[in-house]
Amino acid sequence: MSIELISIILLFGSFFGLLAYGVPVAYSIGISTTLTILLNIAFLPGITTVSQRMTTGIDSFALLAIPFFVLAGELMNRGGVANRLINLAKSLVGSLPGGLAYVNTLAAMLFGAVSGSAVAAASAIGSVMTERMEDEGYPRPFSAALNITASTTGLLIPPSNVLIVYALASGGAASVASLFIAGYVPGILVGLALMMVAAVISRKQKFQRGERVKIARIWEDFRRAFFALLMLFVIVGGIVYGIFTATEAAAVAVLYALVLGFAYRTITFKDLPSILLGSAKTTAVVMFLICTSMAMSWLFSFEGIPQLMTDFLLNTVSSPFLIFLLINLTLLIVGTFMDMTPAVLIFTPIFLPVVVSLGMDPVHFGIIMVLNLCIGLCTPPVGTILFVGAGVAKVSVSKVIKPLVPFLAAMVAVLFLITYFEHITLWLPRLFGL
Repeated sequence: MSIELISIILLFGSFFGLLAYGVPVAYSIGISTTLTILLNIAFLPGITTVSQRMTTGIDSFALLAIPFFVLAGELMNRGGVANRLINLAKSLVGSLPGGLAYVNTLAAMLFGAVSGSAVAAASAIGSVMTERMEDEGYPRPFSAALNITASTTGLLIPPSNVLIVYALASGGAASVASLFIAGYVPGILVGLALMMVAAVISRKQKFQRGERVKIARIWEDFRRAFFALLMLFVIVGGIVYGIFTATEAAAVAVLYALVLGFAYRTITFKDLPSILLGSAKTTAVVMFLICTSMAMSWLFSFEGIPQLMTDFLLNTVSSPFLIFLLINLTLLIVGTFMDMTPAVLIFTPIFLPVVVSLGMDPVHFGIIMVLNLCIGLCTPPVGTILFVGAGVAKVSVSKVIKPLVPFLAAMVAVLFLITYFEHITLWLPRLFGL
């Protein structure tokens, strides 16, 4: 048995073993990477090598966008934006049968897009909508399941930190601007699919119809939410038209969110220390995950794992349809036990060469990968959004699983739709010449 094969077995064996034992993902990645490098005599100082790769892995100007977008999301979360978006959504769709289900979905999409955080969306929207929906006869497990799945749309609709991470992992094959524009249509499709499922359940359960709202009220709610929505156009438009880079856009988002919070009088100078501390903690977790994942990605290249995977799939499976199916199934399984950021950094170098060799655009694959992992965030055993949404709704995870299934099925249906029909994802970036 060659040293390369032993290294691969040790790498994956120790990684999955540590995960199964309950070791946090970032530590599992770092330990398994160090053990594998130590196995190679030429790289005996494993700890030094891993440290160097962790440091150089985050030495990227593009990654500076992440702490800024995290801070902007925290400011939006504390700044009263959620209530304004919920009121706007209720004015637009609340009068339909089962209207609060649509309000939950639309508000989560809007807040997720503005904040760039699925966790923030699940927390902010769930904490408000669960009580409102329960007062009108909606079961808490149903409200939680809808909020959990709808919150992930903000990871597809820009600005999205995970799309920035994928742009880095792709080695420049996909730009942040093209990924941002490409995420709109799939993100909206996921939201519409969730609304369709909610509509069927609402009619079956005969949930209440909200009262019809006058045009004047819709205009008033739109006016109150206008500047929060305007942030999307300022940030994404500035990137697409080359006014500023993604990192500069993130800094603009922080300034915009801060001014908005003071203008709405929902943030004071006394709130700033706790906001900065909260965003610093979140950034530290994300950046540590990126550090260790970049070290493992480098090891993949050193061991030739991407080339081995490409050769294996192309030589054993003749149909591109089946290869894409296998990759989707693999990512769906990966998403159930691994956080999104390390999953993107680890599996992009493995699967991107395969799909590119079959003619798939790197931007298209990036959206497919993110949607796969969004589904994983909603599933046990490690689904972050699942636990946040259930906690906010004050229901046990076991009670959420059953109502969650039809919503997950809708997300999977959209996943396979965008996988095999690339124009759904790519027509908008091509329209902008990206």
